[in-house]
Amino acid sequence: MTDRLYYGDSYLKTFDATVTQVRPDDWIALDRSAFYPTSGGQPYDTGVLQRGEQTVRVTDVQAENQTVWHRVCGEAKLNVGDTVRGAIDWDRRWDHMQQHAADHMLAGAAWQMFGGVTIGLHLGKENSTIDMDLPDGRTHLTAEETERLEDLVNRRVQQDDLIRCWFPEEAELACLPLRKKPTVTEHVRVVAMGDYEMVACGGTHPGTTGQIGPVKILSCTPARGKMRLCFVAGMRAVRYLRQAARCAQALSAALSADFDGALPALTQEREAAAAYRKEQEQRLTQAALRLIRTQKTGNVYAAHLDFATPDTLVRAAAELIREPEAAVLLSCPRKDQRMLVFARGTEAPWDMARLLRDCGGRGGGRPDMAQGSAPDGGALAAARDMLLGSLD
Repeated sequence: MTDRLYYGDSYLKTFDATVTQVRPDDWIALDRSAFYPTSGGQPYDTGVLQRGEQTVRVTDVQAENQTVWHRVCGEAKLNVGDTVRGAIDWDRRWDHMQQHAADHMLAGAAWQMFGGVTIGLHLGKENSTIDMDLPDGRTHLTAEETERLEDLVNRRVQQDDLIRCWFPEEAELACLPLRKKPTVTEHVRVVAMGDYEMVACGGTHPGTTGQIGPVKILSCTPARGKMRLCFVAGMRAVRYLRQAARCAQALSAALSADFDGALPALTQEREAAAAYRKEQEQRLTQAALRLIRTQKTGNVYAAHLDFATPDTLVRAAAELIREPEAAVLLSCPRKDQRMLVFARGTEAPWDMARLLRDCGGRGGGRPDMAQGSAPDGGALAAARDMLLGSLD
């Protein structure tokens, strides 16, 4: 049984302990430990164990029943009875404490505001997520609801309220207004933040809400029939907002607009660009049609267009097969190969997907239209010869 020191002091960075068990797969147990094991969506701590001049790294921590196991890596070997000094990676722990406490704040506020019931938490390397059940099967929040939730949480952060963690007696526990029922029946640890959040939790948290730092909601999206709220807190939020500000500043400068005018300016630029592209595509298609029509034999149009794009071929083919008996065989450059588009009118007898294969092209499609590629112009010439030969 391991005495979990982080229960009493989440800020404990170093501690002394004795090795109680050693497994051949590089896992050891200690009589006491400040290392947090993966639990409740919060990842494990990392750090080192020192014995005299020898040091091993702790790369994973897991709990089994009442024992905390530490996976160690290094040349030094620890034995049962060895006394060690542990030191956790504080930057990693502190980040997890901020994210975990922000999870409480968000989950509690979402429960109060929208009736959201938390069913899962994941603290990731870049951001964290909370999965929630919302009343009436809702799977997202509106932009206005998201802002209200974010505002409430950050106001509570700024109040710098006390975060209290303790193991209540059974009688006290029965009277506490917990946000949801504990998942364990013994050694229930309760976390309370101000007078607005109280829930059973075995994780690590800062001493006050102010130490959580800013909380930023990144998204509220559907996930497997639930709502997934993605967020960052503390220094993660600071880094995210810094990056967002740099992006906004660069965008505003490029558009010669202030922050409020940047989005309308960008929308106008995109609409103008889209209109220009559409006009150019129409001109390109008309140029392609003029050239293709000069290379018609019977009902077969066959042409290679050096200036065209695959989309140009598709649009030109769609125009030409308005002639019910027409067959259209087109190609254009595509990297080091040729793009092929074969199509036919409604009364033409050929299977274009089969023709594409028979002429040596790679690809597929329907009998009336197929697309693919070939290494050179041989496939287009072969397809043309096959169709013209079938007319003889």
